[in-house]
Amino acid sequence: MQHKDITGKIIGSAMKVHSTLGNGFQEVIYQRALAIEMENVGLGFQRELEMEIEYYDRSIGTRRVDFLVEEEIMVEIKAITNLEDVHLAQAINYLEAYKLGIGLLINFGTKSLQYKRVHNNNIKIHSM
Repeated sequence: MQHKDITGKIIGSAMKVHSTLGNGFQEVIYQRALAIEMENVGLGFQRELEMEIEYYDRSIGTRRVDFLVEEEIMVEIKAITNLEDVHLAQAINYLEAYKLGIGLLINFGTKSLQYKRVHNNNIKIHSM
């Protein structure tokens, strides 16, 4: 499955969650609901996967990613009033640290679902 197909299914799942629950819940509620929707559309994923952060090939700690979908797309969830540049920068930094090419930043905290595709420019993506 191509990245565009996978991200489309993730975004569609997130839209269904948002249209059902609306805004106002904590991130964990949206995370659980999104897991159900992604299962329903046949996406493979790991939730709250602890991933190592490396610096010059040395482990300097770990960070939990909300979802790693199909072992190649990071999904970071927020439930805040508005996505800001700092959230986008954080998602891009995670992609670089995890050595992944693409991710999604999804915000359930607004009246309309917000999402952004984020790319790691240091990695060539062949199946967009």
